[in-house]
Amino acid sequence: MAEFWRVAAAVAAAVAALTATGVYAGLFFAFTVGVMPGLRGVGAPVFVGAMQGINRAIVNPVFLAVFLGAPVLALVAAVSATGAGGVAAVAGWAAFVLVAAVFVVTAALNVPLNNALEAAGPVDGPEAEAARRAFEAPWVRWNAVRTVLSAAGVVCLAVSVAAG
Repeated sequence: MAEFWRVAAAVAAAVAALTATGVYAGLFFAFTVGVMPGLRGVGAPVFVGAMQGINRAIVNPVFLAVFLGAPVLALVAAVSATGAGGVAAVAGWAAFVLVAAVFVVTAALNVPLNNALEAAGPVDGPEAEAARRAFEAPWVRWNAVRTVLSAAGVVCLAVSVAAG
């Protein structure tokens, strides 16, 4: 009976981590393939204002619970999968590393870019162009990295669940 509960807890942790990671993988993917390409054609003042608004709106309890919860849940899933050994454990720990890397990239790279863009305030003319140039290319690049890392984390979590 103890083995049943260990497996049930491992599966529950992995499914929760898979869900949280999948949700933000989808969000990052949407920005990679839709939002940022859509904003590419607008003028700098509109781009800066739109991204400032998005960056303010995204910092909310629902997003933060998912974003901060995913690494914790992935760690629980990895620890739980360790008991199963083999592929489940390796995939679980790989998932945790990938999900943790998403957190690090976001905190170390995307958030500082968001903060710098916010600090520019409402801008127009050359100031808007400068703010956009400093933000857009690096933010898009690091968001693409987050997209790949989080998608790979989802795959690893799915493998861990399937193998466990």
